[in-house]
Formats: sequence, structure tokens, C-alpha cells
Amino acid sequence: MGYFTFGAEQDDIGCRIDVFIAENMESLSRSGVQRLIEEGHIRLNGASVKANYKLREKDVIDVEVPEVKLVEILPEDIPLDILYEDKDVIIVNKPQGMVVHPAPGHTSGTLVNALMFHCGDELSGINGEKRPGIVHRIDKDTSGVLMIAKNDTAHQSLAEQLANHSITRKYNAIVFNGFQEEEGIVDQPIGRNPLDRKKMAVTQKHSRRAVTHYRVIERMGNFTLIEAQLETGRTHQIRVHMTYIGHPLLGDLVYGPKKQPFKLEGQALHAKVLGFIHPTTGEYMEFEVPLPDSFKKLLERLKA
Repeated sequence: MGYFTFGAEQDDIGCRIDVFIAENMESLSRSGVQRLIEEGHIRLNGASVKANYKLREKDVIDVEVPEVKLVEILPEDIPLDILYEDKDVIIVNKPQGMVVHPAPGHTSGTLVNALMFHCGDELSGINGEKRPGIVHRIDKDTSGVLMIAKNDTAHQSLAEQLANHSITRKYNAIVFNGFQEEEGIVDQPIGRNPLDRKKMAVTQKHSRRAVTHYRVIERMGNFTLIEAQLETGRTHQIRVHMTYIGHPLLGDLVYGPKKQPFKLEGQALHAKVLGFIHPTTGEYMEFEVPLPDSFKKLLERLKA
């Protein structure tokens, strides 16, 4: 059971209580907050409250989060495209459509299920039972190179490199519209979309700095193949930043247009290059994976 207390300030006056709590607690969705209110786990100034209550200055909100019963995560014999492996790290090429770690609605068939079968107990436990060995992640519909830690020491080293922005992460993406420039930088903070908690957005409120470097690789009429290099690693960063500057990713139904010119399985985004300092040897290692066949076929159609 977790207990949290928040105080409403002047900037929060008029905000719905369910929206306020969802914005301030990443682990809860707005619907999750509403369910807790209905069950009596959220109180305002010591009394029950309705989800549509609008905050006043100096309101005190108490939130009680019941423990969630964990679903057992089982090893599964799922083929892995392993690029490199030693006693500290394992580097894989994740296919499009595979979820990285178990989540509601995806308790099997994930990369973690496959890793547990392949590695047994040789995975870092820092991120808990649901995310053993997972240092960073890429979206379900994004393909490409991913690193996994096989022990806690390696995990800490890789996580520190991520925090220090010293890991090389380059993506290829197909985006809408042409560019006048050859390259550029998007330096805009990203946080939860205040109007839709399931989405991220460029926002000044409850956000963190996000920096994406991009360059044009090839122009194809109304579409452009770009390389995007992450300086930071926020959720959906490339998708949000490119949409922000008027170049949503082809196939992205969340941040791009709802009507897409092709029937794709997801956004045209591929994690092509990953480079880091090996946790034990101190050697810089870099891995590059080719574009998947579906991505190549899409490029051929656009060029034609």
C-alpha cells in the first residue's frame, strides 16, 4: 500500500482533481484515479470527493494506492536475434511488433519472456520482476537494436551512461513533408499530454528537457527519410518532436494524421545504431542493424 499527499497551489485552482492527480502520479492513469476515487482511496481535506471536483488553493489531497497483485512472468522459447552476448550484456535486434516488457494486456510474448528463457537467472534485477535486465526500451512498433544488462553492476553502468547522455542512439524514420534544411535540433521539453494522459507532448508543465538531432538522408516527394539521434531519451521522444516541427512519422496513428496513405503495422521508425562503453572492459562498442524488409519495401514504394 502506498500513501501520498498533495497540496493544491495557486496554479492548480480550477483543475479537476482526477486530472491533477494523474498529472502528478505517473503510475496512475486518469481512469485509474477515477476508480480509486469511487473506491474511497482518495480523500479531499479528509472527506470523500467526486472526480469532477475543481481544486481550490490549499486543498489537501490524500491518495492511497492499493498493492497490485503481480502476474507471474514466465520464460518463453521465443527466437532472439542476438548481435552480441557476454557475461555482462546482451545486444538484440528487436522485431517490430514485439513488446519489450510485460504490461497490462501484454503478459506474454514479450522480449522479457524470451530473455528469461535464454538467460535464465542471468539478468539484472534492478528494474524489478517485470523488467529484469531492461535498461532502456523502444516502442512495440519500433524495430532495432536494444541492450540488456545481465547483472546489477552492468545495469548501473549502462543506466549512468544513459543519464549522462553518452550512449549513441541513432534511428531511421520516414516522416511526412519535405525539409528546407539539411539538419537541425529540436530542444523542447516533453511531458504527459495534459489533455490525454496516454500521450506525450511538448509542454512546459511537469516535463523534462528533451533534445533530438536530425538530418535528412533522402527526399521522396511528400516524404523524407531522416536520421534522428537522441541526446536524451524521453518516452516517444522522436515521434513527439517530429510531430511538433510538422513532420509526423509515417504510420504513426497516435501523433500523426489518422488517415494514413499506407496500411502499416505501426510508425516507420527503426533503432539503427547503438553505442556504449562496456561496463567491464571500458571499451567503446557500437552495433548497427540493417532496416527490416518491411521498411525497405516501404522506401521502394515511396521512391517509385
